[in-house]
Amino acid sequence: MDRRIKEALCQIVGPSNFTEALIDRVSYSYDASDHTHRPEAAVWPTTKEQISQILGLANEERLPIVPRGAGTGLAGSVVPIRGGLVLDLSRMNRILEIRIPDRLVIVEPGVVYADLERALAPHGFFFPPDPASGSVCTLGGNVATNAGGIRGAKYGVTRDYVKALEVVLADGRILRCGSGCMKSASGYDLCRLFVGSEGTLGVITEITLKISPKPLSFKTALASFSTLNEAGEAVAEITRSGIIPSVLEILDEHAITVLRTGASMRLPAARAMILVETDGWTEEETSFQMDRIMEIFRGKNVTSVQLARTSQEAEALWRGRKSIGSLAAQLRTNNVSEDVTVPMSKVPDLLASISAIVSRQGLPFVIFGHAGDGNLHPRIMYERSDPDQVKALRRAVQEIFELTCSLGGTLSGEHGIGLAKAPYMRLEHEAQALEMMRRVKELFDPHHILNPGKMALETEAMSPERSLPE
Repeated sequence: MDRRIKEALCQIVGPSNFTEALIDRVSYSYDASDHTHRPEAAVWPTTKEQISQILGLANEERLPIVPRGAGTGLAGSVVPIRGGLVLDLSRMNRILEIRIPDRLVIVEPGVVYADLERALAPHGFFFPPDPASGSVCTLGGNVATNAGGIRGAKYGVTRDYVKALEVVLADGRILRCGSGCMKSASGYDLCRLFVGSEGTLGVITEITLKISPKPLSFKTALASFSTLNEAGEAVAEITRSGIIPSVLEILDEHAITVLRTGASMRLPAARAMILVETDGWTEEETSFQMDRIMEIFRGKNVTSVQLARTSQEAEALWRGRKSIGSLAAQLRTNNVSEDVTVPMSKVPDLLASISAIVSRQGLPFVIFGHAGDGNLHPRIMYERSDPDQVKALRRAVQEIFELTCSLGGTLSGEHGIGLAKAPYMRLEHEAQALEMMRRVKELFDPHHILNPGKMALETEAMSPERSLPE
């Protein structure tokens, strides 16, 4: 890094909050995806004023800036593919206000999801999205990727809860948008523009979130099926029934095997399983919902049902579900995790077709995900050192994206686009839509210093061959 820029950064954040040490640059070169690239340096700002000064400097010097939370993203969104400076926001981790009468919290971007949940619990409230990485992921990252989670079927995703934002723009100006009201029809909704923008339009420094009262009654069950198609049809039937479970997760036979061997869970032999939860304010309410779901399962030839009798048994089932991805990743040195999403009626088609696509390529895989909102997570394992496996992976990923879009689906339900899916944006979005996205980027960041190389926002999108590491 240029000595003059380095000295200016040290003046802004202090020498102890700046690093260009190799060990730190390596640590910031990757996220939870399979992409890597080292930055030139990193800083740990603690105030919006510092971020404003950093961005003002970067804009003048044309220095790429990559905002970063916990690095749990699965699409390469925080990989500094153009080098530059990583802006680590993890030290901006204060919960500024909890306003129960207004059903709001105000937080800094570095607050960890689980820490907010613990702070809300004594008040009987919660922040519903519940991503699988909730124990470590930060709320700034949740907003930047529009993160979802296991409760999306009933409670939606992060976008549904963001009421106001404070954002530092590329030239250092500080913008506030949104309000603390439960509803507003005042002008363009700029907050929704920043949610899911993956740090390409500005750096989020303060977040106002809607929170919800936590239900008092829960019922959890694990149902087994002899075919993946029957499980998919059960999901579709539940969505037609009028019952909206708080959680509706699906696991294929490979995910079941991973849990049986890697987590030592005692599970029946099955080709597919559905993990379902109902919630409400009374025992009668949750029981009514679960009884109706059990009727649907029986109509789809369910082979067994394990109903959690205690909160401990339910928690054991959730721990197993949340561990599938990390356990499956141990099958090969490298892995790719996708999160394609389709209309609910297309879930059975997507399930069967993904399994066939990856099976043809001869690579180990698991399929699991949030069937309750049509969001599936095929995770494919491979050895990057083997050219044939890399080619097979690329073929599988391309086919999955083409299939998803042909079913009226989307490339990402919650992980974001980042590097991994940028080459495929044309499959989902028409040329005019991509052009308008690029014009918005130009308006907010004319010199393209904010998280460059992501989301196909450059004039020439990356080719599919470059969407996976060499």
